[in-house]
Amino acid sequence: MTDHTLVLIDGSYYLFRAYHAVRNLSNKNGEPTGAIYGVINMIKTHLTEGGPDYFAIVFDAKGNTFRNDMYAGYKANRPPMPDDLSCQIQPLHDIIRAMGIPLIIIDGVEADDVIATLSRQAAENNIKTIVSTGDKDLTQMVTDRIHLINTMSNTYFDPASVEKKYGISPESIIDYLTLIGDSVDNIPGVPKVGPKTAVKWLREFGSLDNIVANADQITGKVGENLREFLPNIPLTRELVTLKYDVELDFKPEDLIITEPDNKQLRKMFQYWNFKTWLSQLEDQGPEESIITEDSVENLDTKIDYETVLTQEQLSGWLEKVRKATLVSIDTETTNLNYMQSQIVGISIAVTKGEACYIPLQHTYDGAPGQLPLETTLDHLRPLLEAETISKVGQNLKYDTEVFANHNISLKGIQHDTMLASYVLNSVATRHDMDSLARQYLNVETIHYEDVAGKGTRQISFSEVPIEQATRYAAEDADIVLKLHEQLSSQLSASPTLHNVYESIEMPLLSVLAKMERHGVRIDNTMLLNQTHELKEKMQSIEVEAHDLADEAFNIRSPKQIQQVLYERMELPVLAKTPKGQPSTAESVLQELAENYTLPKLILEYRSLSKLCSAYTEKLPRMVNTQTRRLHTSYHQAVTATGRLSSSEPNLQNIPIRTTEGRKIRQAFIAPAGYKLVAADYSQIELRIMAHLSGDKGLLEAFDEGHDIHKTTAAQVFACDADAVSHEQRRAAKAINFGLIYGMSAFGLAKQLGIQRHEAQNYVNLYFQRYPDVRQFMDESRQKAKDKGYVETVYGRRLYLPEINSRNAARRQYAERTAINAPMQGTAADIIKLAMINIDNWLTESPFHAAMIIQVHDELVFEVAEGELSAFIDKLAEKMTDRHKLNVPLEVEIGHGHNWDEAH
Repeated sequence: MTDHTLVLIDGSYYLFRAYHAVRNLSNKNGEPTGAIYGVINMIKTHLTEGGPDYFAIVFDAKGNTFRNDMYAGYKANRPPMPDDLSCQIQPLHDIIRAMGIPLIIIDGVEADDVIATLSRQAAENNIKTIVSTGDKDLTQMVTDRIHLINTMSNTYFDPASVEKKYGISPESIIDYLTLIGDSVDNIPGVPKVGPKTAVKWLREFGSLDNIVANADQITGKVGENLREFLPNIPLTRELVTLKYDVELDFKPEDLIITEPDNKQLRKMFQYWNFKTWLSQLEDQGPEESIITEDSVENLDTKIDYETVLTQEQLSGWLEKVRKATLVSIDTETTNLNYMQSQIVGISIAVTKGEACYIPLQHTYDGAPGQLPLETTLDHLRPLLEAETISKVGQNLKYDTEVFANHNISLKGIQHDTMLASYVLNSVATRHDMDSLARQYLNVETIHYEDVAGKGTRQISFSEVPIEQATRYAAEDADIVLKLHEQLSSQLSASPTLHNVYESIEMPLLSVLAKMERHGVRIDNTMLLNQTHELKEKMQSIEVEAHDLADEAFNIRSPKQIQQVLYERMELPVLAKTPKGQPSTAESVLQELAENYTLPKLILEYRSLSKLCSAYTEKLPRMVNTQTRRLHTSYHQAVTATGRLSSSEPNLQNIPIRTTEGRKIRQAFIAPAGYKLVAADYSQIELRIMAHLSGDKGLLEAFDEGHDIHKTTAAQVFACDADAVSHEQRRAAKAINFGLIYGMSAFGLAKQLGIQRHEAQNYVNLYFQRYPDVRQFMDESRQKAKDKGYVETVYGRRLYLPEINSRNAARRQYAERTAINAPMQGTAADIIKLAMINIDNWLTESPFHAAMIIQVHDELVFEVAEGELSAFIDKLAEKMTDRHKLNVPLEVEIGHGHNWDEAH
């Protein structure tokens, strides 16, 4: 996945909502302006919330669409657009274009179809799409990469929330709409079938095609209506299905906001009497420079930002640093790869409102003379490496590693505003500096894109003019000092939160930096061989598939697969695409694979292809050419619960469930003379559940070292532990873990392949045997409702802003999180404390060992072979001697030449 985001505005939906929401607004000529004002205001909301990479507004075109050609009655009952609305459309479009915002209108199709096409194209290019709309029809396109937001009702839809809202997955929305029809668009549905009946049928039969196939089984008048309506289903389904192949002469990546035409905007704002917007333009001045004195002087104190170009200026700042109680420091660099990044300049602040920027490697034509890089760093090194000089920064882990590239060991790290914000409230805001300044200081900072540009036009920071670079970089150092003052004050008000920050997150910063720089050895030859093996298997599967199909076809082509499976082999059609074609989606093929060989082969081919492209081919390209190691990035301030995440590569996602997937871990190897050691906490979240609930049965099971799943099975099924069958243990394991993650009886039934009432009986029996677990869950939900947050054992707060939401789906999700988050968060705290403890131990011990990987509840080490036994003997103790649980922690430890062997 990339970090890029496309935001698409459903302009037609906005237009009508704004028209009905903002009435009786007009200019001095009496012309209506409410719709214009409302739409532009809603658009501005998106533009001030972080700025997406790609952005566009899509409106319906005038005239009929292809759906009118299919069905003459389509939208036939809609009244004509009111005159006082239609007259506002062209001025609205003109203003949007003058703002530099891409505006899209395509003849013959609806805005929804254009949005669907762009969203799918973006998803195929690993761009996340957020569609701002209130149209329920668009929920059919929701995937992991395509989400919906309705800013007017403050609702957000990803796949999970679609299912919570409607009771069905996004894949079933087309079937749902086909059954109920759409009275607004005059699309016929099954008479007397409303949302509840449609959802009931889809849950019972799985799909519309299955409902049709079993129509005779549906009794009563509604069954008669369904059978009478069967001939109309293909037409209705086509009418409600979005079009994903609209011909466009541009790509999602082309939808970039350009510079506004302020001269034209002034004229329009004057004509339409938009005085506030006009005033905002006038304040920017005639040239509307992106970086102005106003943008710097909007802080709460007078500012003094200095560009350091002489040795005398540098000496003055070095003296200020020596006398300061706290120094804010930031680096400007050549790129974001911490192993390759070189310093372009350094900014420093010691007093609010006063900061400097020391440019060192600005290389554009006409750049002024700058202090020499190495000499300047030599002057700074004693201060940067002094433990006695306290430093604060924003994401100082990155700066630590950048300084390390210049042989400087940054010490005296006392505070990090990113981590302070994260501990204070992990979900209140994003934790980048611009967001924090907006959230806690009410300051709009100069953004990186403001000085360096955006997208393909972005320049290196070394090419940014030094005057602009000073305003940007010095402001960063200054803002960090101000943020620290605010955040430190709030953390100090909560001793438990302050302890999480001071005892867990801040010490972990240096531990992670050390792990990242150490990296892990990769066997490129092994990965190359694995790629060869995977491709051979893929080729073999392809030959076998061709034999089964009795013809050659492109196994990568959904269209050709569709033709082979459904037209030539006449396999049953279990689901259809949005275009009404038989589906070749993975879930459909999995169901077919239970009875047919070819779908199973296709799935196997896809799985091997993904392993090849995402891992065996990609990982060698990510190895650092100088260290010959793979260096991931660990993120402390991303997940809501406190767990670490990683990227480039994401080590958490390396698959281990298949033989081929596990082989990838075999390529993570120890250097000569060393072994890899993997240590994994055993059932840690269940142990935390036992501690938090205080349930006697669970506590005894763990204290006595019993198999917790077998013990649970014995309790639930009322039998001796020795008599528990494999299936009973499997069911108990599903219950144990399912309850942690809020699984319903319906989900448990699906996982175990049993009826829902059987699953509900299992859950009921579980709570009868472990009553304190039920009480803990009830109390957690209530505490969350009362306080707005839950806490880990160590005091980390996990805020739940939706816990008292009027929206039932959002509220229920928050209630499940109230139960799960303390367990996940406590597990995160435990392994972080273990990492700190182990790092201190390894620093002081004679062991030739290094901590190199953290994944979920597992730590991986490189250890000298001759010290392996002694190291392992101590490791479990170091991972378990700082926890606060009332149950023992267990650590499973293995070792080997590679990660798979060790695990």
